[in-house]
Amino acid sequence: MFAVLKTGGKQYRVQAGDLLRVERIAAQAGETVQFNDILMIGGDSPVIGTPMIDGAGVQAEVIDQVKADKVIHYVKRRRKHSSQRTKGHRQKLTLLRVTDILASGADGTGVKAAIGTGSVSGFAVEAAAPAPAKPAPKAKAAPKAKAEKAPEAEAAAEAEATKPANLLSEAREGKPDDLKKISGVGPKLESLLHENGVFHFDQIAAWTAPEIAYMDDKLSFKGRIERDGWTQQAQQFASEKE
Repeated sequence: MFAVLKTGGKQYRVQAGDLLRVERIAAQAGETVQFNDILMIGGDSPVIGTPMIDGAGVQAEVIDQVKADKVIHYVKRRRKHSSQRTKGHRQKLTLLRVTDILASGADGTGVKAAIGTGSVSGFAVEAAAPAPAKPAPKAKAAPKAKAEKAPEAEAAAEAEATKPANLLSEAREGKPDDLKKISGVGPKLESLLHENGVFHFDQIAAWTAPEIAYMDDKLSFKGRIERDGWTQQAQQFASEKE
């Protein structure tokens, strides 16, 4: 048996077990929602609404609040110099799993909940799902396993990391190099490097892999130093300075 429901200004054909992405619903992961705007129920005895089917409903469980892929919107006006604009947008969505289709007996007293930028009353939210088997606790079990492995990973990273031996308490002759010349280093990151004893290009150029791992952790940028090639850039700037 399948049903055609309406929510967020769109229509969806669903059946039990389907995963569905709809316009964002104000409900938390693990809660059960019920859609009451049912246009059609198919199967052995199909029913078509006029426009809705009284007493019908579709129940689903909220898995997560997600975002759609980014859409790039580009506007350029003719005959207007420099009149162009690029904007990105990611639509907010709710990921659901359809659990049941009710041909009759559904509770039609939905509560209003925000979807996208508007609000509709075509579904009801149950604060405590009565179903005996709740997938929500299972979804939370995975982070626990990761949390148990996290200390081991951190310990391994700390074992490999080594504090650079060339850190300074202050710049030589009170004149630090302009570290902002390195790609990816801005004023804020430069200040953080100074706080950790890095003032000159030759310091960065001399870092070894364990020392890079140590500074990655201090700067909270995992892999940033190697990815942007800080040591190679620093070697070039240090040679130019000489």
